[in-house]
Amino acid sequence: MIAEYSCAMTSALDIAAARHLLRADGQEDLCFAVWFPSRGRSRTSALIVCLLLPHDGERNIHGNASFNAAYLERAVFAAAAQGGGLAFIHSHPFPGWQAMSPDDVRAEERLAPQAYAVTGLPLIGLTLGNDGAWSARFWERTGPYRYERHWCASVRVVGDALAVTYGDTLRPRPRMREEFRRTVSAWGEAKQADLARLRFGVIGGGSVGEIVAEALARMGIQEVVPIDYDRFETHNRDRSLHANADDARMRRKKVDVIARSLRESATAKDFLVRPIDASVVEDDGFRAALDCDVLFSCVDRPWARHVLNFIAYAHLIPVIDGGIRVDTNARGLLQAADWRAHIAGPGHRCLLCIGQYTLDGVQLERDGYLDDPSYIRGLPKDSVLRRNENVFAFSLSTASFQILQMLSMVVAPLGIANVGEQLYHFVPGLLDPPIFKTCASTCPFQSLIGKGNRAGVDVTGRDRRAEAMRQSPA
Repeated sequence: MIAEYSCAMTSALDIAAARHLLRADGQEDLCFAVWFPSRGRSRTSALIVCLLLPHDGERNIHGNASFNAAYLERAVFAAAAQGGGLAFIHSHPFPGWQAMSPDDVRAEERLAPQAYAVTGLPLIGLTLGNDGAWSARFWERTGPYRYERHWCASVRVVGDALAVTYGDTLRPRPRMREEFRRTVSAWGEAKQADLARLRFGVIGGGSVGEIVAEALARMGIQEVVPIDYDRFETHNRDRSLHANADDARMRRKKVDVIARSLRESATAKDFLVRPIDASVVEDDGFRAALDCDVLFSCVDRPWARHVLNFIAYAHLIPVIDGGIRVDTNARGLLQAADWRAHIAGPGHRCLLCIGQYTLDGVQLERDGYLDDPSYIRGLPKDSVLRRNENVFAFSLSTASFQILQMLSMVVAPLGIANVGEQLYHFVPGLLDPPIFKTCASTCPFQSLIGKGNRAGVDVTGRDRRAEAMRQSPA
């Protein structure tokens, strides 16, 4: 059941649309676009991927802009040829989230049957305010010649920065509370309202994931979705923020323990935590991740990173990733500890190009080799596939770096949203200059940007480790 709708686009497409739609003379303008669906557990998103700008003579500007039949025919068949749906976009000379005039409603109601008949997908209507704020809606077919409007809860623009316009009716602006007054004082109520309404997924319930989730709850975030299939064990206690001795003894699910603790820590009035007992490589965990606006990658396996990398580009959901590497000498003494944090998504280098995982490692995990002790023992001692370092003190710093990456992307202090890939060396206590690189020309993910469910790539599958954990007794 679809409970929510949203819309997303890259910052490059947002800039191109604004250049066409926001006229110097202040009049309204219009264009068509192609969109692809991104369907999560309970949210469907329209990913706007290609503008179909009018040719000369295809539209008129006379207060309310209008288009001719030739333009509509060209646009709807172009959308169908790409396997996408049709979006109709127009501008309003007012700021903020835009309502619809009776003329706007009639125009989109007339377009909806034609768009559905040719593409098989609902018409998406979008309005751009003169301050760059977007609003959007789906026109769903409910019967012969009947189409019903469903407003999107938000429209997100993804690039160096994450800019989101919210429909206040569906995602109300949170009221200022004494509990996060000091937090708000750092970046103001407007940025806090933007930040608080984002839905954050935390993938991985280990030490880094726990700390990230705790930080989000205390910052006034309204909704957090922890996704993990593992259970707490006694050997996890020295790396756990939330689990107590009883949780370890009872082998309670990590997501349930995290959810219990976040409900106690949260400062938002109507805080919601939705624990998902699944791996992100499984269909259920994958679709739960697609319901989110931002994802934190707190995993150490290549397949999960591959799935998250795919989501960042194909589904336009930014992923904040991090990792820890620890080296000891022959005497077992610490000689190096490095951790890093970075963002994957349009405008950023992907996790594969950064070197956070390899496609060979993904295939080895899918084939079950990474759960074969004899195979792991045969790997070189320094292989990343046999490492599992997450000393709590190092996890604290890694989680902090990831939170700060997210804050830069959303708050953009002094207009700086992209702080680059960051790498810290505990020995000897140095932070490298930030890295600003683009993906290699051979990167497979750049061709998937915004394709959503039309990407034609199957990244999920059976996670036997997760299945075994769910079947194991508490």
